[in-house]
Amino acid sequence: MKKLIQDFPVQLEEALSIGKSYKFNTAKKEFANVVLTGLGGSGIGGSIVQNFVFDKLSIPFIVNKDYFLPSFVNENSLVIISSYSGNTEETLQAMKQALKVKATIICITSGGKIEKLAQKNGLDCIVLPSGMPPRACIGYSMTQVLFVLNAMGLISNSFEKDIKAAIKLLNTKSASIKTKARGLAKKLFGKTPIIYSGPAFEGVAVRFRQQINENSKMLCWHHVIPEMNHNELVGWRDKDDTRHVVIIRDEKDYKRTQMRMEINKKVIKKYAKGISELYSEGKSYWEKVFYFIHLTDWVSVYLADMRDQDAVEVKVIDFLKGELAKK
Repeated sequence: MKKLIQDFPVQLEEALSIGKSYKFNTAKKEFANVVLTGLGGSGIGGSIVQNFVFDKLSIPFIVNKDYFLPSFVNENSLVIISSYSGNTEETLQAMKQALKVKATIICITSGGKIEKLAQKNGLDCIVLPSGMPPRACIGYSMTQVLFVLNAMGLISNSFEKDIKAAIKLLNTKSASIKTKARGLAKKLFGKTPIIYSGPAFEGVAVRFRQQINENSKMLCWHHVIPEMNHNELVGWRDKDDTRHVVIIRDEKDYKRTQMRMEINKKVIKKYAKGISELYSEGKSYWEKVFYFIHLTDWVSVYLADMRDQDAVEVKVIDFLKGELAKK
């Protein structure tokens, strides 16, 4: 896993190459909505893209993490199928439903049943390098979502230069990123991490939680500000030294959201062992996103080391899939 994280900037370069060289057969049209369906490491990129397009698209962009698509999906919908393995059963079922309602479908996968189904139905299918854990391939899959949206005329290609800038940033900041990650991992060791962010980086917060779950083999939770100010903040009532809060921050967070973050810190510090703040680096949204992803990925593997855990192993998920296969 460390090698995969170390090579993340290279992955982004390869992802750009894959996207730029792919020739789409799907014709542009006036879509009523966009639905990305995918789970886990294949779906979280969609959630981050959803944050990105929030103020850019004039049509809804929905991320679906279920066996079933929303009932509004029809021939006027663009459905992006994201499954790194190509065999995710929930995503396969949703894809079959999209075919049935004659939605426009574009697939992103490394192969499997989804690639075969795409070939059978003459669908665009961007094929990624195979053989890696899906969560370690977010750079490949998320970048292709942006290329799909651009090819369908929904966003500009400005993300390409932003990702190139992100690659340069990650390479330049490599040493400091690892130093920050080690420092935060030490603070989180033996604790329950609680992650907060503003709305623009909620997908990043979810990604961080997922990496702590899968790589570090730890429970963790996250919430978003201001929503948590209307519910979870009341739950901060009992002192517990096993909790450590991490706040993901950006100087462009809405000013009143930043005010809330500062007030929240005053409340939380009475009850939690510690509060850490991670500030973004870079100018563009994508520089900041990939900086956060790279930094928090390192945190998760350093925690795995401290806990003497194999960051790659996911035996319990394999067990779950095996039991499901018997039914």
